[in-house]
Amino acid sequence: MPKQKIASCLMSATLLSSLVACTEAVKDSRDPYEDWNRKVQSFNDVADEYVMQPVATGYHFVMPSFADQGVTNVFSNVNDIGVMINDVLQFKLANAGVDASRLVVNSVAGVGGLIDVADMVGLQKNKEDFDQTLGVWGLPSEPYVVMPFFGPSSPRGLVGRIGDAAMNPVNYVGFGVLGLSTGAAASAVSSGTNALNQLDKRSDHLGAEKVIDEATSDRYEFMKNAYFQQRDYLVHDGEGAEKNDVMDTPFN
Repeated sequence: MPKQKIASCLMSATLLSSLVACTEAVKDSRDPYEDWNRKVQSFNDVADEYVMQPVATGYHFVMPSFADQGVTNVFSNVNDIGVMINDVLQFKLANAGVDASRLVVNSVAGVGGLIDVADMVGLQKNKEDFDQTLGVWGLPSEPYVVMPFFGPSSPRGLVGRIGDAAMNPVNYVGFGVLGLSTGAAASAVSSGTNALNQLDKRSDHLGAEKVIDEATSDRYEFMKNAYFQQRDYLVHDGEGAEKNDVMDTPFN
């Protein structure tokens, strides 16, 4: 083989190795399961497009605006119980007092939470969950994992979901409120209540997916960065962190 051709082959091999090395160097260390995550997000996007969006659109169409807001307020009022517990776990005692006051005011004057009277009198809702609590305690938010149907998360986030479920009275409504004697019936009631909650959230964010698609050419990267930004913002209460409201939506 001529020397020039050998030199050309060596140079090409060197350039190829350099490109591979650069590609590996820029790989996001927070996302070691990117291939899996991208496939799951594609599945979630299809499920949302063909199931959640049409159902949420129908729900939004048939529900009067005041009834839709009332459902949102009721679930928000129930959520204040978990928020208050996480306030205490994070030693935010002043916030815990505010959230406890919100719960009492809305449950009594707001007719079980149908009306957000607390917000009207200046008691603003805090956003605290068990994932944030774990973050305050020092647990990292990595690695990034996309879960079927649940969307962007992490090992810390998965544990956080379990903790939030344990703090949510909705999961006990069949046993505690209705006094159902069979586990299957109680479970069905709780599952139906949770489904209504998710449907109400999805209905409140119809059209948000269009904003995401218009904001970026790589939806996956956008959602991943939005997830980390939002988690970091909430854990640090906005100090030195960038907020991204996209992750307030229940879809992926």
